Amino acid sequence: MANLTQLRILENLDGFLLVDKPAGIAFSSVVKTVKRKFNLVKVGHGGSLDAAATGLLVLLVNDANKYVGDVMGADRSYEGVMRLGLATNTHDVQGEAVGGAVPECGWRGVAFRERVASVLPEFKGDVFQTESRWCSVRREGTASYEVADTGEHKPFLAHVYRFDVGEAGEDGRMPFSLSGTKGLIVRTLVNDFGATLGCGATLESLRRLSVGRFKVEDAIPFDRLLQTEMKDFPSCITPLGAGLR
Repeated sequence: MANLTQLRILENLDGFLLVDKPAGIAFSSVVKTVKRKFNLVKVGHGGSLDAAATGLLVLLVNDANKYVGDVMGADRSYEGVMRLGLATNTHDVQGEAVGGAVPECGWRGVAFRERVASVLPEFKGDVFQTESRWCSVRREGTASYEVADTGEHKPFLAHVYRFDVGEAGEDGRMPFSLSGTKGLIVRTLVNDFGATLGCGATLESLRRLSVGRFKVEDAIPFDRLLQTEMKDFPSCITPLGAGLR
């Protein structure tokens, strides 16, 4: 239990907490857990992250919440794996397959690689996206996901600075990396990429590497954060001055 001195320190602690979120936990649960464990007055976040995704989650501690717009508006970068030959209603592998079986396209063939090279430029620069109305939601206390209907979404404009794909394996798994503006929905980008290729694609795994100047290599893994003692917690915080430099 924290003593009064520690509580006063935490009450006046302002800055950014960089967390490396594991897969299978909602970002909102990370926020609530951190606030409760360390008796913090106010904890916000600088951008959500799907439960199935891993990587950088920027938490805003106390007065850092004044800069939520700056963090929310920052560019992001990711790496992940898509699965070719599959399309789902949620645009990720937690959803249900749609459109029937998609024929295998010879993932390692010259013709397919040429097709990928010809399509990629369409997914760089300004892109219009329409998020699927279906979303995979982690069930509390379980390892399974359920599909929730979030209603129809309007198209919106995002910008992709970089979208690179690697060599597809014989099983249709293709690694990729990208960077883009806030609001870019990676699973929808993958779905649209697969549709344009003509073989379908869905997001299998995703890891967020950066949000603005914040990098995942500077983040503390969530499980290690849970083991951190109250007296050591201030050392985990990036001060306002350093985070906004």
